[in-house]
Amino acid sequence: MLEPSDVVDLFFNHVKTLDFQAGEVIFTAGEKGDRMFALMKGEVELWLNDGVVESIHEHDVFGEGALVQLDHTRVTTAIAKTDCKLAELNKERFLFLLQETPLFALEIVRSLSSRLRKIKQKTSI
Repeated sequence: MLEPSDVVDLFFNHVKTLDFQAGEVIFTAGEKGDRMFALMKGEVELWLNDGVVESIHEHDVFGEGALVQLDHTRVTTAIAKTDCKLAELNKERFLFLLQETPLFALEIVRSLSSRLRKIKQKTSI
């Protein structure tokens, strides 16, 4: 099965990539989100309430939650743990992938569900 970032790579070889240095903030909780990211290289941490709720590894996606919420607000802060290369997907490309590749849609649902469980566990401790 293809990883979500592999699907991104397959459909959009010309997708915009961004480089972040270790320690750089990719996005901040509370801000409006109009894009998601596929991690092509490196590691990213998602922070909530001064603690890491998840580490994102190569070939995973993050930031998709803001694209599916009506208010498009980010819940976590994403910080590059190492030097990173990210593929950026705007809402139009995200919707195209959801429509054209059911396995991508399933992986997005799985990713969101897993992230929700982790956040719920962290906040109930």
